[in-house]
Amino acid sequence: MSKSDSLDTEYPLNGCPEIRRVNAGAVIDWLHAGVTDTHRGGRASLFYGVVFTVTGLLIHTFFAENYWLLAGLTTGFLLLGPFLAMGLYDLSRRMELGEPPKLIPTLTAWRPNLINVSLFAGLLVVVLLVWTRASLVIFAYFFNNDFPTFTDVVLNVITFKQPNFTLLYFAAGGLFATFIFAISVIAVPLMMDRKTSAATAVMASLIACRLNPVPMLLWAFCIVVLVGFGLATSFLGLIVTMPVVGHASWHVYRSLVETNNHKDDNA
Repeated sequence: MSKSDSLDTEYPLNGCPEIRRVNAGAVIDWLHAGVTDTHRGGRASLFYGVVFTVTGLLIHTFFAENYWLLAGLTTGFLLLGPFLAMGLYDLSRRMELGEPPKLIPTLTAWRPNLINVSLFAGLLVVVLLVWTRASLVIFAYFFNNDFPTFTDVVLNVITFKQPNFTLLYFAAGGLFATFIFAISVIAVPLMMDRKTSAATAVMASLIACRLNPVPMLLWAFCIVVLVGFGLATSFLGLIVTMPVVGHASWHVYRSLVETNNHKDDNA
Protein backbone atom coordinates (compact mmCIF):
# COMPACT_ATOMS: atom_id res chain seq x y z
CA MET A 1 0.00 0.00 0.00
CA SER A 2 1.39 3.42 -0.94
CA LYS A 3 1.60 6.27 1.50
CA SER A 4 -1.32 7.92 -0.25
CA ASP A 5 -3.69 5.03 0.41
CA SER A 6 -6.34 5.28 3.08
CA LEU A 7 -7.60 2.48 5.26
CA ASP A 8 -11.13 3.63 4.44
CA THR A 9 -12.46 0.91 2.14
CA GLU A 10 -15.81 -0.22 0.84
CA TYR A 11 -17.08 -3.70 0.13
CA PRO A 12 -19.51 -2.81 -2.66
CA LEU A 13 -21.31 -6.02 -3.53
CA ASN A 14 -21.07 -9.71 -2.88
CA GLY A 15 -18.25 -11.00 -5.05
CA CYS A 16 -16.68 -7.57 -5.56
CA PRO A 17 -13.35 -6.64 -4.00
CA GLU A 18 -13.02 -3.97 -1.38
CA ILE A 19 -12.26 -0.60 -2.93
CA ARG A 20 -9.83 1.78 -1.26
CA ARG A 21 -10.02 5.52 -1.09
CA VAL A 22 -6.78 7.26 -2.08
CA ASN A 23 -5.73 10.88 -2.13
CA ALA A 24 -4.70 12.91 -5.15
CA GLY A 25 -1.01 12.28 -4.51
CA ALA A 26 -1.50 8.67 -5.56
CA VAL A 27 -1.53 9.81 -9.20
CA ILE A 28 2.16 10.70 -8.95
CA ASP A 29 2.89 7.24 -7.55
CA TRP A 30 1.02 5.62 -10.44
CA LEU A 31 2.89 7.61 -13.07
CA HIS A 32 6.24 6.91 -11.44
CA ALA A 33 5.43 3.20 -11.29
CA GLY A 34 4.36 3.27 -14.95
CA VAL A 35 7.64 4.86 -16.03
CA THR A 36 9.62 2.41 -13.88
CA ASP A 37 7.82 -0.63 -15.30
CA THR A 38 8.27 0.66 -18.85
CA HIS A 39 12.01 0.89 -18.22
CA ARG A 40 12.13 -2.54 -16.58
CA GLY A 41 9.95 -4.09 -19.26
CA GLY A 42 12.29 -2.90 -21.99
CA ARG A 43 11.55 -4.41 -25.38
CA ALA A 44 8.49 -6.25 -24.13
CA SER A 45 6.88 -2.97 -23.04
CA LEU A 46 7.90 -1.10 -26.16
CA PHE A 47 6.44 -3.87 -28.32
CA TYR A 48 2.97 -2.87 -27.18
CA GLY A 49 3.77 0.79 -27.80
CA VAL A 50 4.79 -0.11 -31.34
CA VAL A 51 1.51 -2.01 -31.82
CA PHE A 52 -0.49 1.09 -30.85
CA THR A 53 1.62 3.26 -33.13
CA VAL A 54 1.43 0.96 -36.15
CA THR A 55 -2.32 0.49 -35.72
CA GLY A 56 -2.84 4.24 -35.59
CA LEU A 57 -0.70 4.76 -38.66
CA LEU A 58 -2.60 2.07 -40.56
CA ILE A 59 -5.93 3.69 -39.71
CA HIS A 60 -4.66 7.02 -41.00
CA THR A 61 -3.24 5.43 -44.14
CA PHE A 62 -6.41 3.56 -45.12
CA PHE A 63 -8.80 6.37 -44.23
CA ALA A 64 -6.59 9.29 -45.25
CA GLU A 65 -9.25 10.71 -47.59
CA ASN A 66 -12.18 10.12 -45.26
CA TYR A 67 -11.46 12.52 -42.43
CA TRP A 68 -15.04 12.46 -41.16
CA LEU A 69 -14.61 8.74 -40.55
CA LEU A 70 -10.94 8.97 -39.63
CA ALA A 71 -11.60 11.13 -36.57
CA GLY A 72 -14.14 8.69 -35.18
CA LEU A 73 -11.99 5.64 -35.85
CA THR A 74 -8.86 7.21 -34.37
CA THR A 75 -10.48 8.24 -31.12
CA GLY A 76 -12.54 5.06 -31.11
CA PHE A 77 -9.42 2.96 -31.46
CA LEU A 78 -8.07 4.63 -28.34
CA LEU A 79 -11.33 3.77 -26.55
CA LEU A 80 -10.24 0.13 -26.93
CA GLY A 81 -7.03 0.95 -25.04
CA PRO A 82 -8.07 -0.74 -21.74
CA PHE A 83 -8.42 -4.05 -23.59
CA LEU A 84 -5.47 -3.65 -25.93
CA ALA A 85 -3.17 -2.85 -22.99
CA MET A 86 -3.92 -6.16 -21.28
CA GLY A 87 -0.47 -7.50 -22.08
CA LEU A 88 1.07 -4.53 -20.31
CA TYR A 89 -0.99 -5.24 -17.19
CA ASP A 90 0.19 -8.84 -17.26
CA LEU A 91 3.79 -7.75 -17.75
CA SER A 92 3.59 -5.51 -14.67
CA ARG A 93 1.97 -8.31 -12.71
CA ARG A 94 4.74 -10.74 -13.64
CA MET A 95 7.50 -8.28 -12.81
CA GLU A 96 5.78 -7.60 -9.49
CA LEU A 97 6.02 -11.33 -8.76
CA GLY A 98 9.74 -11.26 -9.50
CA GLU A 99 9.54 -12.82 -12.95
CA PRO A 100 11.73 -11.55 -15.81
CA PRO A 101 9.98 -9.27 -18.35
CA LYS A 102 9.20 -11.70 -21.15
CA LEU A 103 6.85 -10.76 -23.98
CA ILE A 104 5.51 -14.15 -25.11
CA PRO A 105 3.60 -15.10 -21.90
CA THR A 106 1.80 -11.74 -21.91
CA LEU A 107 0.41 -12.23 -25.42
CA THR A 108 -2.17 -14.68 -24.07
CA ALA A 109 -3.01 -12.91 -20.80
CA TRP A 110 -6.69 -13.05 -21.77
CA ARG A 111 -6.93 -16.84 -21.90
CA PRO A 112 -7.55 -17.68 -18.21
CA ASN A 113 -10.73 -15.54 -18.20
CA LEU A 114 -11.57 -15.69 -21.89
CA ILE A 115 -15.37 -15.48 -21.66
CA ASN A 116 -15.52 -12.40 -19.44
CA VAL A 117 -12.68 -10.62 -21.20
CA SER A 118 -14.45 -11.29 -24.51
CA LEU A 119 -17.72 -9.90 -23.15
CA PHE A 120 -15.99 -6.74 -22.01
CA ALA A 121 -14.10 -6.42 -25.31
CA GLY A 122 -17.42 -6.82 -27.10
CA LEU A 123 -18.86 -3.96 -25.07
CA LEU A 124 -15.91 -1.74 -26.01
CA VAL A 125 -16.35 -2.63 -29.69
CA VAL A 126 -20.04 -1.69 -29.53
CA VAL A 127 -19.14 1.66 -27.99
CA LEU A 128 -16.50 2.13 -30.73
CA LEU A 129 -19.07 1.48 -33.46
CA VAL A 130 -21.65 3.78 -31.88
CA TRP A 131 -19.09 6.57 -31.49
CA THR A 132 -17.87 6.15 -35.07
CA ARG A 133 -21.45 6.43 -36.29
CA ALA A 134 -22.08 9.45 -34.08
CA SER A 135 -18.93 11.10 -35.42
CA LEU A 136 -20.12 10.53 -38.99
CA VAL A 137 -23.56 11.99 -38.24
CA ILE A 138 -22.10 15.11 -36.62
CA PHE A 139 -19.84 15.75 -39.61
CA ALA A 140 -22.69 15.17 -42.06
CA TYR A 141 -25.03 17.52 -40.20
CA PHE A 142 -22.66 20.46 -39.90
CA PHE A 143 -21.10 20.14 -43.33
CA ASN A 144 -24.36 19.38 -45.18
CA ASN A 145 -23.13 15.95 -46.35
CA ASP A 146 -20.29 17.69 -48.22
CA PHE A 147 -17.55 16.13 -46.14
CA PRO A 148 -14.59 18.43 -45.48
CA THR A 149 -10.91 17.93 -46.01
CA PHE A 150 -8.59 17.58 -43.06
CA THR A 151 -7.50 21.20 -43.51
CA ASP A 152 -11.12 22.33 -43.37
CA VAL A 153 -11.64 20.49 -40.10
CA VAL A 154 -8.50 21.93 -38.50
CA LEU A 155 -9.39 25.46 -39.59
CA ASN A 156 -12.91 25.09 -38.23
CA VAL A 157 -11.58 23.98 -34.88
CA ILE A 158 -8.79 26.57 -34.62
CA THR A 159 -10.79 29.55 -35.87
CA PHE A 160 -14.06 28.50 -34.26
CA LYS A 161 -15.69 29.07 -37.65
CA GLN A 162 -18.37 26.60 -36.62
CA PRO A 163 -18.34 26.75 -32.82
CA ASN A 164 -21.41 24.54 -32.54
CA PHE A 165 -19.63 21.80 -34.47
CA THR A 166 -16.52 22.06 -32.30
CA LEU A 167 -18.44 22.10 -29.03
CA LEU A 168 -20.79 19.28 -29.99
CA TYR A 169 -18.06 17.05 -31.41
CA PHE A 170 -15.78 17.37 -28.41
CA ALA A 171 -18.69 17.12 -25.97
CA ALA A 172 -19.88 13.91 -27.61
CA GLY A 173 -16.36 12.50 -27.72
CA GLY A 174 -15.83 13.43 -24.08
CA LEU A 175 -19.06 11.69 -23.10
CA PHE A 176 -18.00 8.45 -24.76
CA ALA A 177 -14.49 8.68 -23.29
CA THR A 178 -15.87 9.34 -19.80
CA PHE A 179 -18.14 6.32 -20.04
CA ILE A 180 -15.29 4.05 -21.14
CA PHE A 181 -13.00 5.38 -18.45
CA ALA A 182 -15.60 4.90 -15.71
CA ILE A 183 -16.36 1.27 -16.57
CA SER A 184 -12.80 0.22 -17.35
CA VAL A 185 -10.37 2.04 -15.06
CA ILE A 186 -9.68 -1.16 -13.09
CA ALA A 187 -11.95 -3.63 -14.92
CA VAL A 188 -9.47 -5.42 -17.19
CA PRO A 189 -6.70 -5.80 -14.58
CA LEU A 190 -9.32 -7.11 -12.15
CA MET A 191 -10.65 -9.68 -14.62
CA MET A 192 -7.12 -10.78 -15.48
CA ASP A 193 -5.83 -10.94 -11.91
CA ARG A 194 -8.83 -12.38 -10.08
CA LYS A 195 -10.85 -14.01 -12.85
CA THR A 196 -13.92 -11.96 -11.93
CA SER A 197 -16.96 -11.60 -14.14
CA ALA A 198 -17.23 -8.70 -16.55
CA ALA A 199 -20.22 -7.31 -14.63
CA THR A 200 -18.32 -7.41 -11.33
CA ALA A 201 -15.29 -5.74 -12.90
CA VAL A 202 -17.41 -2.94 -14.38
CA MET A 203 -19.21 -2.39 -11.06
CA ALA A 204 -15.88 -2.25 -9.20
CA SER A 205 -14.58 0.36 -11.66
CA LEU A 206 -17.67 2.50 -11.25
CA ILE A 207 -17.40 2.33 -7.47
CA ALA A 208 -13.69 3.18 -7.62
CA CYS A 209 -14.59 6.33 -9.56
CA ARG A 210 -17.34 7.21 -7.10
CA LEU A 211 -15.09 6.81 -4.08
CA ASN A 212 -12.13 8.63 -5.64
CA PRO A 213 -13.50 11.39 -7.90
CA VAL A 214 -10.51 13.74 -7.64
CA PRO A 215 -7.74 11.11 -8.16
CA MET A 216 -9.73 9.58 -11.02
CA LEU A 217 -10.21 12.98 -12.64
CA LEU A 218 -6.49 13.68 -12.37
CA TRP A 219 -5.63 10.24 -13.71
CA ALA A 220 -7.98 10.74 -16.67
CA PHE A 221 -6.27 14.08 -17.35
CA CYS A 222 -2.86 12.38 -17.31
CA ILE A 223 -4.08 9.81 -19.82
CA VAL A 224 -5.39 12.57 -22.11
CA VAL A 225 -2.06 14.40 -21.94
CA LEU A 226 0.03 11.29 -22.60
CA VAL A 227 -2.19 10.07 -25.43
CA GLY A 228 -2.46 13.59 -26.84
CA PHE A 229 1.32 13.83 -26.97
CA GLY A 230 1.41 10.54 -28.86
CA LEU A 231 -1.12 11.79 -31.41
CA ALA A 232 0.64 15.13 -31.77
CA THR A 233 3.84 13.32 -32.77
CA SER A 234 2.11 11.46 -35.63
CA PHE A 235 1.58 8.46 -33.34
CA LEU A 236 5.30 7.94 -32.76
CA GLY A 237 5.07 9.16 -29.19
CA LEU A 238 2.64 6.33 -28.42
CA ILE A 239 5.60 3.94 -28.53
CA VAL A 240 6.53 5.25 -25.08
CA THR A 241 3.40 6.91 -23.70
CA MET A 242 1.07 3.93 -24.14
CA PRO A 243 3.34 1.54 -22.20
CA VAL A 244 3.56 4.13 -19.43
CA VAL A 245 -0.24 4.43 -19.32
CA GLY A 246 -0.70 0.65 -19.46
CA HIS A 247 1.79 -0.14 -16.72
CA ALA A 248 0.54 2.73 -14.56
CA SER A 249 -3.01 1.41 -14.96
CA TRP A 250 -1.93 -1.85 -13.33
CA HIS A 251 -0.70 0.13 -10.34
CA VAL A 252 -3.97 2.09 -10.28
CA TYR A 253 -5.71 -1.26 -9.87
CA ARG A 254 -3.27 -2.41 -7.19
CA SER A 255 -3.69 0.85 -5.32
CA LEU A 256 -7.49 0.89 -5.39
CA VAL A 257 -8.35 -2.75 -4.84
CA GLU A 258 -7.97 -4.20 -1.36
CA THR A 259 -5.60 -7.17 -1.30
CA ASN A 260 -5.84 -8.54 2.23
CA ASN A 261 -8.28 -11.27 1.32
CA HIS A 262 -6.64 -12.26 -1.96
CA LYS A 263 -4.60 -15.35 -1.34
CA ASP A 264 -2.68 -15.04 -4.58
CA ASP A 265 -1.55 -11.53 -3.88
CA ASN A 266 2.15 -11.13 -3.24
CA ALA A 267 2.26 -7.36 -2.97
